[in-house]
Amino acid sequence: MSKAVVSEPIRGDRGASILGPRNPPIERENPDLLASPDTDAGTIPNLKFSFSAARTRLGTGGWAREVSQRELPVATTLAGVNMRLKPGGIRELHWHKQAEWAFMLAGRARLTAIDAAGRNGVEDVGVGDLWNFPAGIPHSIQGLDDGCEFLLVFDAGSFSENETFLVSDWLLHTPGSVLAKNFGVPASAFANLPRDIEHSRWVFAGEVPGPIAAEAIASPAGSASFVHHLRARPPIAARGGRVWIADSSNFPAATTVAAALVEVDPGAMRELHWHPNTDEWQYYVQGQARMTVFASSEKARTFDYQAGDVGYVPFAMGHYIENTGDGLLVFLEVFRSDHFADVSLAQWLGLTPRALVAAHLNVGDDTLDALPREKPIIAAPR
Repeated sequence: MSKAVVSEPIRGDRGASILGPRNPPIERENPDLLASPDTDAGTIPNLKFSFSAARTRLGTGGWAREVSQRELPVATTLAGVNMRLKPGGIRELHWHKQAEWAFMLAGRARLTAIDAAGRNGVEDVGVGDLWNFPAGIPHSIQGLDDGCEFLLVFDAGSFSENETFLVSDWLLHTPGSVLAKNFGVPASAFANLPRDIEHSRWVFAGEVPGPIAAEAIASPAGSASFVHHLRARPPIAARGGRVWIADSSNFPAATTVAAALVEVDPGAMRELHWHPNTDEWQYYVQGQARMTVFASSEKARTFDYQAGDVGYVPFAMGHYIENTGDGLLVFLEVFRSDHFADVSLAQWLGLTPRALVAAHLNVGDDTLDALPREKPIIAAPR
């Protein structure tokens, strides 16, 4: 059996081997922290946390784990939850103080919700679909067929999955006489409210529901949709990859969260850019990546990411995301905003007078000729 290669913090004549205790698996996942590139400089906060390092809370219907500001202190604008539901598994009827934006990673699920006007929605979602429940909108999620797994993003870094408004929790803390008066039934009707290990259903086992037509209840107020089929529209095609953007312009239910699903081919990268409106929260769906973040004042730091990792870029900081693997890189860029916006370094220089660019960078005509007028989005070798 071949022995795994152990890297050392050495580049050329710089650095030295590690003599003390070490954790080689973590070092192999973070080569640009172990031997930082010479272009890195200064102090920048940690911009990476893996869902694999988060606590996984278990229920009879599945599990959930979260990465919030507690796990990644720099992430003040958004928090994420990774959730799995078994076939028929139910995320209890509930609501949040924050908006819930979601991306389906695997399987299929059924969503139910009702808005303040009494319009209800019962919708099935599959891989690549999005949903968004605005703050205060009650809803549920249930696994179909083989179950499902999805990413939830909430528009507050301090959000916690463990502090949501659960219907069973509320009823357990309401006098029986009040419940009887409210629902017009005897108080004994609620004598068997579930009192499990954490005093709520939260994520619990259930039966796979039947077809929507047989289960949905029509509301006199009409219906409402909270779903967006992201891949139903053609992507923005670029040399080296593809991008799908979802914000309030094409997903009206999402007024506080905007996102881009990015696919980067081997050898290509999400170009050097920055976002002029807000911080960027990232989730890596597939592949391997490297990102260097430029924080001004001669500060820069490089991070490595794998599937299941969360990345973060503070407001207006320049960065790129490079595919460092042999296969496709897929990741989400998510923003607490009603619209997606970015500024391309290459396009900026391409639309600036040539003599001015040359004076700044000491570059020749060949480089100036190569600068684009259109935004590249994804850069690839020519």
